[in-house]
Amino acid sequence: MNLKEVLNWRYTTKEFDPTKKISKEDMDQVKSLLRMSASSVNLQPWHFIIAETDEGKARIAKGTQGFFHFNEPKVTNASAVVLFCAKTDADEDYYKHIADVDDKNGRFPNEDIKNGFIGAVKTFADIHKYDLKDLNHWMEKQVYLNIGSFLLGVASLGIDATPMEGIDVKALDEEFGLREKGFTALVAVSIGYRAESDFNSTDKTPKSRLPESEIFTKI
Repeated sequence: MNLKEVLNWRYTTKEFDPTKKISKEDMDQVKSLLRMSASSVNLQPWHFIIAETDEGKARIAKGTQGFFHFNEPKVTNASAVVLFCAKTDADEDYYKHIADVDDKNGRFPNEDIKNGFIGAVKTFADIHKYDLKDLNHWMEKQVYLNIGSFLLGVASLGIDATPMEGIDVKALDEEFGLREKGFTALVAVSIGYRAESDFNSTDKTPKSRLPESEIFTKI
């Protein structure tokens, strides 16, 4: 994989070809991208709703009504849509759950190291909960880390993507009962394949970024 070529190829797709579908093999890799993303102290403060059927995409499209109507075809014409959701709280039961899963997967050689891990997670989470008072925002930022790696990852598979903050998160929280489950919707990312008529395609519109001289300081 030539990283520079992938970065120049990918863009925010504005129009998907509804006749082109992502293979099951590639969807399995898409799910691995979501699951294996990095997160601070391995907190993994996320949940993903993956819509591949017309019925599933129609449910997510309920978050594109009214003011956000311009995003509806990006949902319904895509091959699949991933709704990224963030945890709304984290407590010691959740920290222990993470540690128990890690332990089962062979991460800890002994109980002392496991307990030390739980203590470290609690320490950092408490800093954000009590000192900085931004626990929710901290967890949301980790979900955005996942989104960033997801966009690059699907591009490496030759899959186009459209991240959308232009959604009615309250409507989607209600549609999927997310708040009762301890989550809230953040961003929807549609994935599939660009239509030939997409005006934003890198074949038609060159990518533009600030120059290196402006954004890098070399020391």
